Amino acid sequence: MPLFIILGFLSKKSVKRYNVKNPSPYIDRDISWLSFNYRVLQEAKDPNVPLLERIKFLAIYSSNLDEFFRVRVANHKNLVRAGKKTYKKLSFEPRQILKEILNIVNEQQEEFSQIIHNQLIPALKKKGIHILRFKELNDEQKQFSDAFFEDNLLPYIQPILLKEDKIKPFLLNGALYLAVLMRDKDENKKSFYYALVRIPTEHTSRFLMLPSKKQGEKELIYIDDVVRENIKDIFPGFQIIGSYSIKLTRDAELYIDDEYSGDLIEKIKKSLKKRNVGPASRLIYDREMPQHFVEYLKNVFDLKAIDIVREGRYHNNSDLMSFPDFGKKSLKDDDLPLIKYQTLESSSNIFSEIKDRDHLLFYPYHSYYSVVKFFQQAANDPKVTHIQVLQYRVAKKSKIMDALIFAVKNGKNVTVFIEVKARFDEVANLAWGEKLEAAGVKVLYSMPGLKVHSKMAIVKRVTSKKASYYMYLSTGNFHEKTAKLYSDFGLFTCDKRIIEEAKLIFNYINTKKKPKQDFKYLGVGTFNLKQKLIKCVKKEIAYAKQGKKAKIILKMNSLQDAEMIDLLYKADQAGVVVQLIIRGICCLVPGIKGISENIKAISIVDRYLEHARVFVFNNGGDELVYLSSADWMVRNLHHRIETMFPILDPKLKKVVKDILKLQLNDNRKARLIHFKKTNQYKSGGEQKIRSQYAIHDYIKQNKN
Repeated sequence: MPLFIILGFLSKKSVKRYNVKNPSPYIDRDISWLSFNYRVLQEAKDPNVPLLERIKFLAIYSSNLDEFFRVRVANHKNLVRAGKKTYKKLSFEPRQILKEILNIVNEQQEEFSQIIHNQLIPALKKKGIHILRFKELNDEQKQFSDAFFEDNLLPYIQPILLKEDKIKPFLLNGALYLAVLMRDKDENKKSFYYALVRIPTEHTSRFLMLPSKKQGEKELIYIDDVVRENIKDIFPGFQIIGSYSIKLTRDAELYIDDEYSGDLIEKIKKSLKKRNVGPASRLIYDREMPQHFVEYLKNVFDLKAIDIVREGRYHNNSDLMSFPDFGKKSLKDDDLPLIKYQTLESSSNIFSEIKDRDHLLFYPYHSYYSVVKFFQQAANDPKVTHIQVLQYRVAKKSKIMDALIFAVKNGKNVTVFIEVKARFDEVANLAWGEKLEAAGVKVLYSMPGLKVHSKMAIVKRVTSKKASYYMYLSTGNFHEKTAKLYSDFGLFTCDKRIIEEAKLIFNYINTKKKPKQDFKYLGVGTFNLKQKLIKCVKKEIAYAKQGKKAKIILKMNSLQDAEMIDLLYKADQAGVVVQLIIRGICCLVPGIKGISENIKAISIVDRYLEHARVFVFNNGGDELVYLSSADWMVRNLHHRIETMFPILDPKLKKVVKDILKLQLNDNRKARLIHFKKTNQYKSGGEQKIRSQYAIHDYIKQNKN
């Protein structure tokens, strides 16, 4: 059992002590995740990042944290509530982890506020963009905001007068409220009154554009402040002492028994209805709120001290994603034009090109049109008889899904597996499932006990009574929108070695019967994926012990599986060169003398979300290069259908390795993951390398 440790990555404290004699030091996954989210916050305070992009990173940070509280923090609180008898077999103490999480988040929230008020607001002012408080408005602006309140906000406002023992209103998850502190206008009555007013953000933008005082200047106000100023008209019989914003985050995890009987889809639909009424996992409140008001709200909503978090004046900062840009392109990232993959995009027959050779694309540098075209041509091609797809997340408006519906109308046999347990995309996936079924597509839904996380498609074409198969495999989803934001590899292939094994996966999902033959080329989650990875690492260890070159490069979102981490420690101790590019969770602890001192680990946070999983093993000089849908987490390696697929074409292997080399050499956006230096920007090198821009240049020069 590995030793769980907590590192004070984001606090100003020194690293906490741990027993370095233990062969398996291990960072708690949630503490490590907070370290990742801090990297997002670092982008918001980086003066080299364009101003409006910095605001966007604040929105991403805030959105990430909301989901973290709804899922991970809620889970820890449930464990604490269940008591030690329930969690005594765990290798960590939930109460201790929860305390550390809240300490780190509180420190981050202080820094978040400082970034907004001390950096971004002054920087916006210099660019002629002013976020005003109501007292800063002139008469014309006040009249404008008052009229906006009456016409657009007042009809949706439902004030609630609180009575601690009698009126306990239900707060909607993630909704913004003003908690209002009042006194009776009768001077003889000194007692306080408490009320709530919901800010109707679902009916309007969070930001109200105001008539400007100066030509060329842009002025706006939070609608929170518009409502705040008009509260006196909502409670005419009271003297308003103060109003303070609050927001409640509720437990969002779906508690669905993974049974092998019963209607799983119906269970999910019922659980979705409960998601926004789950127990409170966090109450955020304005740090200016008087303590007696905080205590009053704790009693009204039955909250404990661990359930409340102090923040600034404004919550739901994910709304900053819609902060107006005023057409100021100079305050945003330069355009990185999508690069056409000419061989596929310009071809009149995409299947002949795939039959000729494998094609590797890397999004969002390459245009995603090749993938859309693959499905559109399959839908129209009279020689195509069957299309099978495994999809995890898909765009709300999807040309791919539209093509599959059109394919059915053209008489093709179309089967789509839809994973409705894809967190926060359950509703969208269910909606697409119903739409596809209505069109005649054979739809398969989630498997009890497993998530299907593979992203693959197979097209069958019949010419002269001979069947040919064409395949697309990816590290990312069939999602046209996120393909512009997430970096992922996609492989088109006709290679029979891969396709024959991929058919076994489709057959298993279709029939629930386990394959009778082993996978040789593919690594498949729950079958052989982990064993295949272990074998690859152990071979490198054996080469190192023989004095031969041994090297492992791993790129993924998360590294959490304790057994795999322990094996990487052994690889380092044996002399294997281990290089890691981990975007998010990294439970491995690099840099510990005698354990992991030579393991080099970085994380890259930049304009695109690093989402691809790539595993490279030197293999005695006959390099193995794999792409995968799977991270090295317990859930991916044990409880999901994942696919790890090899790159067999030597030229394409070189492309993958070249891209990894650029990322490993990044000294602009790479942060160190190290037990002493976590989140310090990597420096050094004769030239500045920002890998995402360098990759764009590389792909532009090697379009096909």
